[in-house]
Amino acid sequence: MSHSASWLAQGRLRGAGLAALALVTAACGSGAGAGPGAAAPPPAARPSMLTSLSAGHGAAWAVVEVGGSRATHNNFWQLLVRPAAGQAWRLATPPGVADNGGLVATGPGGPAAGTGSAAPGLVAGFVPSQDLTFSPLAVSRDGGRHWSPGLLPSGLAAAASALAAGPDGRLLAMTRTGVQLSGRGGTSWSPLVTTRALAASPAGRSCGLTGLTAVAFGSTGAPLLAGACSKPGVTGIFAESGGQWRLAGLKPPAAFAGRPVTVVQLTATAPGRLTALLAAGPSPARAGGTEAGLAQDLAAAWFGDGQPWTTSAPLPLGGRKLVSTAAGSDGTAGVILTGGRAAVIRPATGTAAAAWTALPALPAAAADLVLGPGHQVSVLTAGRTTVTTWRLAVAGTSWSPGQKLAIPVPFGSSG
Repeated sequence: MSHSASWLAQGRLRGAGLAALALVTAACGSGAGAGPGAAAPPPAARPSMLTSLSAGHGAAWAVVEVGGSRATHNNFWQLLVRPAAGQAWRLATPPGVADNGGLVATGPGGPAAGTGSAAPGLVAGFVPSQDLTFSPLAVSRDGGRHWSPGLLPSGLAAAASALAAGPDGRLLAMTRTGVQLSGRGGTSWSPLVTTRALAASPAGRSCGLTGLTAVAFGSTGAPLLAGACSKPGVTGIFAESGGQWRLAGLKPPAAFAGRPVTVVQLTATAPGRLTALLAAGPSPARAGGTEAGLAQDLAAAWFGDGQPWTTSAPLPLGGRKLVSTAAGSDGTAGVILTGGRAAVIRPATGTAAAAWTALPALPAAAADLVLGPGHQVSVLTAGRTTVTTWRLAVAGTSWSPGQKLAIPVPFGSSG
């Protein structure tokens, strides 16, 4: 459709324009809008859109939120890119779309093929807000310097792992009612499965699936779906085999036994390599009172390099909630929690389980951890119109401020 190819040139869309564009899309038969979602995962472990991913050559990207009040649509989600190690961060948000509802980004891992650049290939999707019922998409082969427009007829779910790009150019998109799969190049979308149908399948019933939280492509290029399970001791990562959805074989850590598990994030850090973040709630016998529904522990899990799934030791949350997640190209994972706390974990290299390392208290307004290159850890803090980078000192005890980016925020443009 011609309007889907022109949204990047139309400038930032305002509320009335979004409503008109949504009506045009519906009239052209491009698919139904998002309906009511399934039950949410535990409040302490709800997937966040604040996230970062480090690729090869020190390249990285991060999603942050700046601006003002969400209630008045004065919040604006931004995509930042660091093209390579030692280079400065730059703003790379695709222009021309209202991003108050949220921004989700993904990439197949590593540099974009055939570009001769270390900058990662990227796909960005916009979560609907106000009158918008579908999700504009944008594809870049040069780390966000140039974008080509696309369109998801349904609305993306508000989670960091709601969008996944495969090495063959196909895309997976998690919506509020299920999962859509594209053809090569991110076009010709078709339904893969609804949340309701997956929950009713034998695999879905075995975990007591209450909602989807993440999508990714596996080592063979097959879609993987993840969610929240109500039945204790089951990890809800699903793969299709022989026309049937089956559990992917990830057993939660022993410390999670007897407790419901939510897959908070599922990330392909490189082709064939996956990093997952798991959250465990209290056991059903202890789920009353003020603890009801709250996640108590996190754990990381890894798959790839010819090895089966492995899991880490748990990270006790101590009543804190998840703020953002981070993934490194080497499988390193990181989280920011409420109260200015953060921790990172690297895959085990021996027989011992991987353990979490607590970081020093974070700078105020910390939004994202950035992992790498190597063992380097950085933090991005977000203000109303600025993003500041902070690097963990060599001694690992303090943070030093670095680059400060000015973000042009169009206050009042989406009201």
